[in-house]
Order: sequence, then structure tokens, then C-alpha cells
Amino acid sequence: MFGRLMPTEGKFFDLFNQHADLCVKGAREMLALMSNFDDLENRVHAIEGVEKQADKITYATVDLLHKTFITPLDRDDIHKLITRMDDILDLMEDAAQTVSLYDLHAVTPEAKRLAELVLACCEKVKEAVGMLHNMDNSRQIVAVCEEIDRLESDADHVMRAAMSKLFRDEPDVRHLIKMKAIYEILETVTDRCEDVANIIEGIIVENA
Repeated sequence: MFGRLMPTEGKFFDLFNQHADLCVKGAREMLALMSNFDDLENRVHAIEGVEKQADKITYATVDLLHKTFITPLDRDDIHKLITRMDDILDLMEDAAQTVSLYDLHAVTPEAKRLAELVLACCEKVKEAVGMLHNMDNSRQIVAVCEEIDRLESDADHVMRAAMSKLFRDEPDVRHLIKMKAIYEILETVTDRCEDVANIIEGIIVENA
């Protein structure tokens, strides 16, 4: 009985790392999708599959949170971190499904650039999460979080320029609406990565 009440600290960090790995995997598929629509349906299905795997890890983390008497981090921080990470892949799935549903047949350089920034953000999220088990890494973690903030700002600038070009040069209103939606979802993925960085920075402040 007492054994079930003992903390299982390492498992939370393992689950965080597994989820971060899937974020990177999904972002790579997203970049491949935004680079070339030749294999569109397979790319979309691949992203959907990654998102479902991530959902299982999120559920497992929340379940473990309910069962663990003493947690390595604040319970609310654990819940916020895993759910916000899950938002990253939910939005990637939204982007992929939107491309499919809107029947897009071409990519723009701006969409590809946003996908590149999504991947860069996810790689940094993985890096920060991977060091979270040891508060001796606090300086390095904060530096990585600052890099995520910079990448999110870059994505914001890319989206604004893309929107300006779209409204200035695109004669087809339907295509304009479709691309506007794609740009906005991709940029929002980087926002969610920044949210994760902010949560991690808060954890550092509380625990370092």
C-alpha cells in the first residue's frame, strides 16, 4: 500500500520527452507536406497518427498525475506543460487537415518558411524538456526558451509579410482565404511552443 504512494518522478520526465519527440516528428512531416504536395494524403495521415500517439502520452501523464502522491514538479505545472505540448500537435493536425479539406494543390515559399520555423521551435522545445529533469541545467534551459521566443517572433514577421503579399497579389479570393487560414494555423503552432517555453521558465523560477 505504501509503495503505491511513493513518487515516480522519472516517469513524468520520460513522458515529457516522449511527447517532445513526437512534436519534432510531427513538425518534420509538416515541413515535408509544406514542401511538396505530391504525397499529400500520406503526409496528412502521418501527422494524424503522430497526434494520436501524443494524445495517449498526454492521457498517461494526467493519469499518472492522479496516481502519484508526491510529484517532482508542481502538479499544476505538470498538467499545464503536457496539455500545452499537446496543443502543438493538435494544431499541426488542424493545419494538415485544412490543407486536405481545402484541396490545395500548391505551396508558397511563405508556408514552407513557417513550417521550417515550426520545426525549429519544436526542436528547441525538445531540447528544453530534455534538460528539465535537472535544475542544474537552469541557465541552459532559459537560454533555449529565449531562442524559442525569438523563433516565434520570426514566425510572426513571416506571417505578416505573407499576409501582406497575399492581400496585395492574390486575385482569387477563395485561394486567399485558404492560404490565410494555413498561415494563421502555422504561426499559432509557434505561439504554443512559446507558451511551453513560458511554462518551463516558470518552473525554473519555482525550482532552481
